[in-house]
Amino acid sequence: MNVLVIVLVLVGLNVLFDLILHWFALKGLQCARRFSVPAAHEGETVEVIEVVRNDRPLLIPWLRLESRISPHLRFGRQDNLGVSGEMYHRSLFMLMPYQQITRRHKVRLMHRGAYDIGNATLTAGDLLGFSCVGQEQRMSVPILVYPKLLAPEEMPAPFYRLLGESIVPRQLLQDPFLVNGIRPYQLRDNVRDIHWAATARTGELQVRTHDFTAQTRLMVIVNGQLSHHQWGQLMDYEHGPVEYAISVAATLCVDALRQGLPCGMAANMPMGDSEECTVLPPDAGAAREEELLAAFARLRVKFIKSFHEFLDELLTLSGVDFLILSAYESKEIRQRMDALRLMGNTVQLVLLDGEEDAHAC
Repeated sequence: MNVLVIVLVLVGLNVLFDLILHWFALKGLQCARRFSVPAAHEGETVEVIEVVRNDRPLLIPWLRLESRISPHLRFGRQDNLGVSGEMYHRSLFMLMPYQQITRRHKVRLMHRGAYDIGNATLTAGDLLGFSCVGQEQRMSVPILVYPKLLAPEEMPAPFYRLLGESIVPRQLLQDPFLVNGIRPYQLRDNVRDIHWAATARTGELQVRTHDFTAQTRLMVIVNGQLSHHQWGQLMDYEHGPVEYAISVAATLCVDALRQGLPCGMAANMPMGDSEECTVLPPDAGAAREEELLAAFARLRVKFIKSFHEFLDELLTLSGVDFLILSAYESKEIRQRMDALRLMGNTVQLVLLDGEEDAHAC
């Protein structure tokens, strides 16, 4: 009889606790998450910091914090942490009254991009597992993953020599105010340089020649297509060459900016939720490196228009050193390169055949 009474009392207490848990367990909880840094490069390891606080005089036997994560954010293995199929992250807690728990989880950033692991589901339950209550909590926990910056030995040798030539101070751009002579007209000379008086005097076209200036305004352009005849979007397994080009472009931009040179980037691909091509004209400044890296992080491998049509949009720029990174060349691309040169720009095409070969044209 005494045993029955004890069992009934325990069941009654458990039912009472379940009711209290159902009504009050999640109302006194405060949950927060953040990354240890707002941005990092692909391949680096950062921390996700979780803080859970129980502001009520109530024991919570177990609390599960669950959220969907990208497979490109790889969590380390720890106690009270589970990652299912690299898609769901679960943390388990037991909270005493007025207790706060802080946990740090190591996360390896496997791929560039913009991520947010904010939304989470909170589930609390009793010791016996007879009852549980849950709710969804919305949080903003963003992180930007910049492209991997390539070391010199990771760059194809011919291409790395090209980078070295492109970013050191050297005579690159003709200065229109520094005239040093006159010579016969040659193919690809700028029409604006024709010296009409000398032309009338000699009977053939003559052009002014200019001295050079060492100022470089670098513009790196990434082609999001793998072939001239590509009509559809690339599958995930086909992104490798474009991702490699993005890392190469980011490396070049960072090297140029750290040497004090204005730099910009462009791509026939959109950033974030935009559906327009990306164009950031050359500029310098303390915040420029972060701005360009953030743009590279947000690039989506999705071409908006064919590459030669995209180059038409850049014909409004002059006095720029264009460096084009592409998996292919075509007659249409060459025509646009000539048109850019006529606007007073220098243009170089670098063909990236893959992650181990590159050559300049």
